[in-house]
Amino acid sequence: MTTTTSATRIRAHTRWELRLLLRNGEQLLLMFVVPVLLLIALGFSGLSTKGINSAVPTVLAVSIMATCFTSLAIGTGFERRAGALRYLGTTPLTKFDLISGKFLATATLTAMSAAVIVALGLAMSWDPELSGILPAVLVALLASAAWVAWAMVLAGVFRAEAVLAIANGLFLLFIMFGGVAVATSQMPGPVGAAIDLLPSAALANGLRESLETGGFPVLAVIVLTFWTVLGVVLARRSFRWEP
Repeated sequence: MTTTTSATRIRAHTRWELRLLLRNGEQLLLMFVVPVLLLIALGFSGLSTKGINSAVPTVLAVSIMATCFTSLAIGTGFERRAGALRYLGTTPLTKFDLISGKFLATATLTAMSAAVIVALGLAMSWDPELSGILPAVLVALLASAAWVAWAMVLAGVFRAEAVLAIANGLFLLFIMFGGVAVATSQMPGPVGAAIDLLPSAALANGLRESLETGGFPVLAVIVLTFWTVLGVVLARRSFRWEP
């Protein structure tokens, strides 16, 4: 009898998930075309108060949330309804292996999307603070892990139709009122302080602070770490293979 390690199972599942995502035209549209159009709109339309330097972190935040939360939650919810996850549940794959594989595959595509956004931003005269690159990468990784974990919580608890509505609704709420479209620094003090504790604000503020000022976003890292740990714990406890 042949046994496999968790690392082997995670690598195999990551490759499988990555192939599925790369074959999904809607996913590729969401990851590459939409962020490019959004960056062009923000960079040239005057909607961003600091031009392209402010637009790039904002678009990166939107791209991470769209890919790692909204798209993943909806896709996993419908996989669960169709019985694909029931099949995976009969294999040696554990819940942790499933979550890890989805995170790695999604993070890979998110990195590809970020590379496109960064390249376009540089072509549009984006001038980031080089000392903030590594902190920005840390923020992006933590945010990706947090959003993937919460996508799995959502997809593992609710039915596919409910996941579709909730994921899209939360995405719009986070963008409009969660510190992404409007920075918390532009909100009334108590309101901004409360919204700073949301993962959306932590992601957007962390990227802005890193890439615009070169600083290390301590609060953003702490907030995203909290949401990541909480999300992983809840995902492992609440995720069900079948509806």
